[in-house]
Parts: sequence; C-alpha cells; structure tokens
Amino acid sequence: MGRLVWLLLFLCTATGVSSFTASTASSNVKVKENEGVDLTCSYSADFGSSPRVEWKFKDKKGSQTYVVFDGKPTSSYSNRVSMYSGSNLRFSKVTRQDNGEYTCEVSSSSSQFAQVTVLLTVLVAPSIPKCGIPQTVTTNGVATLTCYDSDSSPPPTYKWYKDDTLLPVDPNKISGFKNATYKLDSTSGMLVFPSATKMDTGMYYCEVINEAGPAQRCRAEKMEVRDINAGGIAAGVIIVLLLVALVIGAVWYAKKKGYLPKKSQSKQQGTVYQPPSLYGGGEAEAEGDGDGDFKQKSSFVV
Repeated sequence: MGRLVWLLLFLCTATGVSSFTASTASSNVKVKENEGVDLTCSYSADFGSSPRVEWKFKDKKGSQTYVVFDGKPTSSYSNRVSMYSGSNLRFSKVTRQDNGEYTCEVSSSSSQFAQVTVLLTVLVAPSIPKCGIPQTVTTNGVATLTCYDSDSSPPPTYKWYKDDTLLPVDPNKISGFKNATYKLDSTSGMLVFPSATKMDTGMYYCEVINEAGPAQRCRAEKMEVRDINAGGIAAGVIIVLLLVALVIGAVWYAKKKGYLPKKSQSKQQGTVYQPPSLYGGGEAEAEGDGDGDFKQKSSFVV
C-alpha cells in the first residue's frame, strides 16, 4: 500500500499534476437589488497560510475589472466591498450593474495558481414594458409588434395577448390556433405577422415576467388590418392631373391676354445701337431689321 501511495506521488510530480485547488460554497448566487451578499472562495492547504488572493469581475458585455487586487478592494468598490476570512468577498449592497461573473484567483509565492468563478444574479422586478404596436396594417403586409423591458433581471419572459387571450409561442400545437401564421419570440418580445389578414385585427398588449417580482404589462392598443384603398389612390391621381391641367390652362390664358412677354418683344428690348459707317465720306443710311441688325442702303464710290 505504501509503495502505491509513493508511486502516485511520483507520477503526479513527474507529470506536473498539482493538488493546488480553489473552490466555492456556491457557484450561482442570487440576491435582490440593494441587499448584501457574500461570495465565498476557499483554497487548498498547499498554498500555505497567506497566499495572494484577487477577485475579478466580468460583466454581461465581457468587460473585466478588478474588485480586489493584492488582497484589498479597489477604489471603485471600497465603499461597499470588504474581505473576510482571508479570501471571501462581501457586498454590503448590490445594484443591477453588479450582474456578472466573479472570479477568485489564488496564487502562491512559488507561482502555483488556482481559480474559481461565481455567477452573481441581481434580482430586479419587471417594470412596465415599452410596446410598439402599429395602428393600421395593409392586408397581406408584414406587421411587427415589439415589447422590451430593460430593467428586469434576470431577463424576463415576454407574453403577448390579443383581446385578452394569451397567444401561444407555438400556435401549431394548439387546436384553436392552427390557422395562425404569426411568429412569437418569448425571449426578445417580438411578435411578427408575415402576412396579416383581417382576422388579425384586435387589441394587443405585452406582459413581462421573471422570478424577481410581479408581472407587468403595457397598455392595450388596437391594430387594424385594412385592404388597400384603391378608390382613395385613384382620387389622388385625378386631383394631381386636374392641378396640372389647371396650371397649363392658366399659362395659356396669360399668354393669350398678353400678360406674358412675347419672344419678339424680348429680342427688341435687347437691340444694341450701332453708329453710322465712317467709310466713304458720304451719307449712309442704315435701317434696322426686326432682329436688331443694320443693313446699308446706299454708299458713295470715290
């Protein structure tokens, strides 16, 4: 038996396997907003009595910052974070911005290293969602209804109602909705009608729900599906044509009554005076034609 233990220790040393480990009492912690919470981190005795302990935070967007560096809370956390029992992290108060992953890193003077991650979820009850519901939609057109709540934590589940009737996420599985063509995403809150019909006309509202508090809903609004108003379009075209005809008639009438200058008048107004010819020493007579040009009528020969 002793030889077996010695052999195992030898193999661990030869292959570089280490017993240096870090662990936590709970890797998934949930707490209500504005309350305190503890994140635990323990390590094996191999690290000794005073290893280096650091905590890092990574938010939902992937940005990473230090919460504890070299055993001390950083300046941005010092007013609400403290360390206890050497390696555990304590928040006196959390906000929704604290949602994310917290990693405890333990290292020894001999460069041994271990880490453990704790997921912290700050519970925030739903608020009244912002809903986008079109008032009118053309028959066979696409209708998109949106619903969003930016405050809920964890992210809420979205539900849509038509005329106070819950719309199932998968209508094909419900006998009363087999003819429905809508698509509902309960995680994004989007309800889409690829080809709306008059049967889709109704009062719609959205509801958000999560584990942190009571459900909230937006105000119901009516969406009406209408046929294309061909008569209205035709009337609009006729009105435009009548306006064009009226303008043309007005221009013709103005020209007929002489309210607009004629081309010949505008050219005469532009005639430039030219003095009599200085050649021949005699008397020259010039007469202008209608276009403002002068032609010599007679001349003397020397």
